[in-house]
Amino acid sequence: MELFYLLCSILSNYLSSLSLSLLLLFRLLLRWKCSSRPASSSSALNDETVSLYEGTVWHERRRPVHHSFRYPVRYALFDLDLAPQAPPDHLSADRARHVAATTGPVLLLTIPPSVGYEQNPLSLYYCYDIEGPAQCLKKCIAEVTNTPWGERVSFVFDPNSDLVAKPLHVSPFMDMHGTWSIRANAPGYNLFVTISVQHPELGDYFTATLKAKRLHSSLVSDHDMFFWLMPHKVAVWIYWQAVMLWWKNVSFIQHPRCTKPAYREEALIRDHKLNRCPVIRSDNDEHLQVDGNDRGSSPDRSCEIRQFTWREAKWPWS
Repeated sequence: MELFYLLCSILSNYLSSLSLSLLLLFRLLLRWKCSSRPASSSSALNDETVSLYEGTVWHERRRPVHHSFRYPVRYALFDLDLAPQAPPDHLSADRARHVAATTGPVLLLTIPPSVGYEQNPLSLYYCYDIEGPAQCLKKCIAEVTNTPWGERVSFVFDPNSDLVAKPLHVSPFMDMHGTWSIRANAPGYNLFVTISVQHPELGDYFTATLKAKRLHSSLVSDHDMFFWLMPHKVAVWIYWQAVMLWWKNVSFIQHPRCTKPAYREEALIRDHKLNRCPVIRSDNDEHLQVDGNDRGSSPDRSCEIRQFTWREAKWPWS
């Protein structure tokens, strides 16, 4: 049944994206015919609110079989305090500052939707603190979304280096026992994000890296065309690599919501152990955190209590 839903979803997205692509082409032809001036961006983006990046995503799996691939990507980096229309379904600047406990600007790195479709395995918020006349990158917020379910988990991490207990079933070819080691730089002309997976049995067996360079604004005349079908390409690469892993006989792992419904609580407990944090309190299934007053204990002052926020799967997976 899930395979049927997946095929229906792919067909629906294909038809809607095809229709919107034809409208985009018609609009560009109309603009070219009616004006001799160079085409300008038709979106709400401009040089003050967004920077455009082009780069490469690279994945390498070393065990139980070796499998690696890379593909080109295009990202937008929004200044959420200045952007009049940042991509929907993301945090505002004020909300991100509240979550990260920072005081400065907030930048969002993401792939904007294109012709009605969005695909973002990872979006990052760069949260700065104001220290005197300067600004420094203090925290990052990761938004990790899995395919095809559309579930999402958000959490704060230290961009210099951080260990995070895996909180989301991101791939049917990975179990939930890994720990993510994450690093990211402050985006400038270059940006990078690297995630490696430490596993109790397989060791350091997987690495994913994004490396990108900022493009000069004069090189991009129309942002809609710059990102045209970018989310679709990411989805195709994800599904194709899943087929390749299946072909290599990598074990298929069922979603833990079917086999271990408490996987979120277990991930939270493992994460607090990584950071030597104490007692767990569960408010509800989507918002779990530490309560230092339980059992008369209080958190270690050197411990930064991480909070995961989950979003449920979208229809038809919900």
